[in-house]
Amino acid sequence: MSYLVLARKWRPQKFGDLVGQEHVSQTLQNAIHSGRVAHAFLFTGARGVGKTSAARILAKALTCEHGPAAEPCNACPACDEITSGVAVDVIEIDGASNTGVDDVRELRENVKYLPSRLRAKIFIIDEVHMLSTSAFNALLKTLEEPPPHVKFIFATTEPHKVPITILSRCQRFDFRRIALPVVVARLRYIVDQEGVEISEAALAMVGRKGDGSMRDSLSTLDQVLAFCGTTVSDEDVVALLGVVDRRLLVLASQSVFNRDSRSLLEIVKQVDANGYNIRQFCQELVEHFRLITLCKAVGDIAEYADLSEAELKEIHTQAQTVDLVDLYRHVAILIKAESDMAHTGFPRLVLEMALLKMAMLVPVLPAQELLSRLDGLRSAISGSGMVSSPAPSWTRGSSPRQQPPRPPASETAASLPKTDANQAVSRPAPSVGAKGSSSWASDWPGFVAWVCREKPMIGSLLEDARPLTASDGALEVGFPPNSFHFSALNSPAMLSDLNGLAKVYFGESVSVRLKTVSGSAGDAPMSIAEKKTH
Repeated sequence: MSYLVLARKWRPQKFGDLVGQEHVSQTLQNAIHSGRVAHAFLFTGARGVGKTSAARILAKALTCEHGPAAEPCNACPACDEITSGVAVDVIEIDGASNTGVDDVRELRENVKYLPSRLRAKIFIIDEVHMLSTSAFNALLKTLEEPPPHVKFIFATTEPHKVPITILSRCQRFDFRRIALPVVVARLRYIVDQEGVEISEAALAMVGRKGDGSMRDSLSTLDQVLAFCGTTVSDEDVVALLGVVDRRLLVLASQSVFNRDSRSLLEIVKQVDANGYNIRQFCQELVEHFRLITLCKAVGDIAEYADLSEAELKEIHTQAQTVDLVDLYRHVAILIKAESDMAHTGFPRLVLEMALLKMAMLVPVLPAQELLSRLDGLRSAISGSGMVSSPAPSWTRGSSPRQQPPRPPASETAASLPKTDANQAVSRPAPSVGAKGSSSWASDWPGFVAWVCREKPMIGSLLEDARPLTASDGALEVGFPPNSFHFSALNSPAMLSDLNGLAKVYFGESVSVRLKTVSGSAGDAPMSIAEKKTH
């Protein structure tokens, strides 16, 4: 007898065998149990996830001699005929080969006749999206109001190509890609029944090669068994399938974390010697570091990764040994390297340089720690008697500026221009140019610069102010009429902060008063913002 491949030998024969599609199985079983079975179904999904198998199981459940039943018995003549594909009342049509309107007209003529042996006549059209527009139009009326003894089951991998007029007449079921742990569990059951010795890691490689398709995974397993026999080693699976051994990915990531440059170069050498595609290996590394990053960020990543339990445990172990910020940098380097490989003739060199760069990355220090170190260094320099440079504008923790030494009033008056001194005598209150007994107004630019460092928002508002007069315990500044800066500063909270800053800077209580002045006020000096534009 000819050999029957595993994909056909282990094809699901009841709803319980449809692994990974429980949402479809449960809905169809409930519909049969309650007698609410639609006249047309549309099964959509990727290849090899169970669409056609589900259609046959549904046909058996509807026509079983002990039913309709939620599960076919697979023992009566009706179930046996459908399983073997010889049932005259279950017509399977390949949509890719019967695309014309004449084929649909023949189907419409066949619909009129009652079933020969079974309870219902069922039409299963695979790859229905391949039908022509004329064929779809010819099917519309029959699909909308078929005879009570007829059921339609359509299957397609590309539902977007099916006309909306067809979709609206069917109950749609979307078949999902089967998760890797589910595929591995099913493969483990099958190899145990077949008497094959194979590890979980090898089954994971086979399942990953199937990319969510059970049929593809079984076909790959058939190929592995043909090569290895009943005893399968991990090395044979890697050599046969040409997939990247996950042990290399784990070893590469661990070597990066251990800063082992020599080991990384040996891994690249082994990848090249084994004939792996360098760019594909880099893509696998990107995915591996992605999973480590996600594990570090959220912990449990079972729903984000197609990995077996053992592989998830490895990812979790590695994630505990590295910081999240460093993982971001590693992923960025790998993504750039993978992009560069598309435009270079030296992919091995690009990968080597990327891995070496990752291994030699200097750990990132938090910004707050850097600022604390700068403050400590500044304090040490000041304590040693050395003159330190002014604190840069980006520091936030610097101490307030010390009160500048104030020369005697006589010395101050002597240093002023004669004209300014005369003007000061003629005015009732001391102006900015004439300090008198106060240096508040004369040190206005320094005060604004210090406030910009301590409170950037208040400092930016003060740059638009004109220093007017300085009297005992008060400093008066003016703003243009309808000034936004005046409105923003003229609030109790902002004024309180401003007075507090003035007290710290000048070393005594100062009340800052705000007023509006016209732009043509001759005695009012220019603001700092105006000086910058001149």
